Amino acid sequence: MDTRFLGIPELTDLAEVPSVAVVVDVMRAYTVAAWAFGRGAEKIVLAGSLDEALALKSRHPDWVALKDGAPAPGFDAVNSPGMLRSADLTGRTVVQKTTAGTVGALAVRDARLVLCAGFVVAEATARLLRGHGADAVTFVVTGEDGRADEDLACAQYIAHRAAGSAPDPAAFLRRAADSRAAAELTEGVREGSHLDDVPLCLELDRFPFAMTATREDTLMVLRACAVPVD
Repeated sequence: MDTRFLGIPELTDLAEVPSVAVVVDVMRAYTVAAWAFGRGAEKIVLAGSLDEALALKSRHPDWVALKDGAPAPGFDAVNSPGMLRSADLTGRTVVQKTTAGTVGALAVRDARLVLCAGFVVAEATARLLRGHGADAVTFVVTGEDGRADEDLACAQYIAHRAAGSAPDPAAFLRRAADSRAAAELTEGVREGSHLDDVPLCLELDRFPFAMTATREDTLMVLRACAVPVD
């Protein structure tokens, strides 16, 4: 399997749209998304801006809108797995707008297959890639313009598993635990965080599904995808 690891700004320099893209945001967009599905959400609409998220919420008052940072008028939740894990989202649609994760997914919206991932869905994501028979995969390292070590570590781990190797996950998880994002969450630098956010983001294979993003009309929609065990 031919793999490359790119930050969001590097995507604009590509000569062609990637065929298969895995968008990685460990802390916290796609950990939150996985928890939303774990709490019963039917789908997640990835919004391109806060204004778009609020407009969608206005048109669909029963949808659950969440964002990065502190709570804000019009939004129901913040981008924190620690805060979301007790929510009942059975059958609900979630609208998600984050600083990096949703931006990365929208940047590769024209790829034939778009997966969104964190450590919590790593193995299911790798299994889906293996089952898909992907020859080339672009991993989008969303944080810090591609320099976020928690996202790169997760992307590299998934790439190894997708290629059929079995690396020790401890080293990859340690890199994520020592990352700048983990420190900022632990120290309370980032608003809208919970004390359990970092441990929850580092729960390897907490959920048995992968997450696929596809165009549905004018929206980019994320859904949980059951993946058979090899």
